Amino acid sequence: MTARAERHGDELIAHRRLTAGPDRVWAAFTSPASIAAFWGGSHATVPPGSVTVDLRPGGEFALDTRAPDGRTRRLRFVYVSVTAPHELVFDEPVTGLRTTVAIRPAGDGTELTVHQRRLPPALRTDQAAGGLAAILDALAAHLRDDEPSEKGDENVPTEPA
Repeated sequence: MTARAERHGDELIAHRRLTAGPDRVWAAFTSPASIAAFWGGSHATVPPGSVTVDLRPGGEFALDTRAPDGRTRRLRFVYVSVTAPHELVFDEPVTGLRTTVAIRPAGDGTELTVHQRRLPPALRTDQAAGGLAAILDALAAHLRDDEPSEKGDENVPTEPA
């Protein structure tokens, strides 16, 4: 399954069913290393050292995105509410864009909804919708690649080959 995104005026809503449980999805959205692994989707990369997370209402979440042509852009958000492991709400202070990330158990996985409100006119496009869907698909790939082993030994160091 791939993500689907819909535009409605100044809102963009994306949905993705994930095989990972809600706790792992929450950790992906709140860990700098995980955010760097998926946030750029298919259209940008995020240097791991650029991600900062101060996970509390009023705390800042920031990262750099690097486009294929090398242009870098700093994104900065301020958390409005943090309800672990179910919901994150953060604002982009320059434009007023509000993003709500809802993480809900669904069978043996998670239903993820990202709802953006007060989109600036430049983000009310099919390209922006595709970009958000690509980020959720990159998240799904990251969670698959980062799955704990069946033996439960994900925290045991491995010997070099």
